[in-house]
Amino acid sequence: MLVPLFWLSLLLLFYVYFGYPLMAKALASLRPKPVKANDDYQPKVSILIAAYNEAKDIEATLLNKLALDYPSDKLEVLVISDESDDGTDEIIERVAASARFPIRLFRQVPRQGKTAGLNTLVPETTGDIILFSDANSQWDAQAVSRLCSNFADPDVGYVTGKMVYVNDDGSLVGDGCSAYMNYENWLREQETRLGSVVGVDGGIDAMRKTLYQPLNADQLPDFVQPLKVVEQGYRVIYEPRALLKEEALNDSDSEFSMRVRVSLRALWALKDMRHLMNPLRDPVFAWQLISHKLLRYAAFIPLATLALATLLLAPARGIYTLAFLGLVVFLALAWTGHKRETGGESLSVIYSIPYYFMLLNMASYKACVAFLKGEKKVIWNPRKG
Repeated sequence: MLVPLFWLSLLLLFYVYFGYPLMAKALASLRPKPVKANDDYQPKVSILIAAYNEAKDIEATLLNKLALDYPSDKLEVLVISDESDDGTDEIIERVAASARFPIRLFRQVPRQGKTAGLNTLVPETTGDIILFSDANSQWDAQAVSRLCSNFADPDVGYVTGKMVYVNDDGSLVGDGCSAYMNYENWLREQETRLGSVVGVDGGIDAMRKTLYQPLNADQLPDFVQPLKVVEQGYRVIYEPRALLKEEALNDSDSEFSMRVRVSLRALWALKDMRHLMNPLRDPVFAWQLISHKLLRYAAFIPLATLALATLLLAPARGIYTLAFLGLVVFLALAWTGHKRETGGESLSVIYSIPYYFMLLNMASYKACVAFLKGEKKVIWNPRKG
């Protein structure tokens, strides 16, 4: 019983993290779907930002948008303040007074969360394309042009950009968090060639306004809205030239809390959109959604059974003893990474990848427990950088 459990768990983990990506790459090579982009295509756009007590970051974010290399007469920014009480609204109004294109402030009282805020903003937009930015998102000057170039293809309904983590001085982060994003971005490239990606960033996204569908306040817009676009027969693609620079979280508690919240809302999204996992509807996308999302969020289960089987089989020697020693080393590196980060040290890849891998799976476990209890997360405080 233990031997089959060991190998089944190991194979399932391998499939989730390596098998599916390699199969996606192979299938994309056999039947690629290129995007008919046009860099000269410049539709009118509306940038939407939901903010709650973002006085620390909102001015820099708005100034970043004002520095975008895009025609002023085709740009507008709409910000909804979710009952902020730290001076966020006053900062927005001050920046808007001298802006080169319209910056409009809306106020949401009482607090209802990001999703409800976006539902309020979309009908107020004048752009053909709506773009989503977080209140602390710093975009590259060409980001809007890069995103919008893809909408020259009538089959494209949603485009997500590339997020890179940076240090306070703007340099790229070389830790497990960044390595994870590199892995995800590579996978998004393969999924784009297949047809549609199944995961977007949320801090640098764009979609056709005509495809936007109001969501329930407890639904995760970064996850459900792209699935709604696929449901309507359009593609969701990845544009690696549209860059978002975001400060990496420098404490594990903030990162863990954010991952639990996102995972919990994603699980509810999978439940709401479970019909897209029906292979009779679209076998390729159903396979992608199950492999990339459902199995990824459940990966802590084969991880736990593998650890248990390895522990019990260790006395059998041979490959099982080696597997036990490998598990011990991996967990030791993860724990050392946790302790060093807690102590304020920078982490090398040898520590950060095991640490971040365990953090993600522990967050998924906690989110799954909350999901099974029926818990939902609608509003939250801004994460710390």
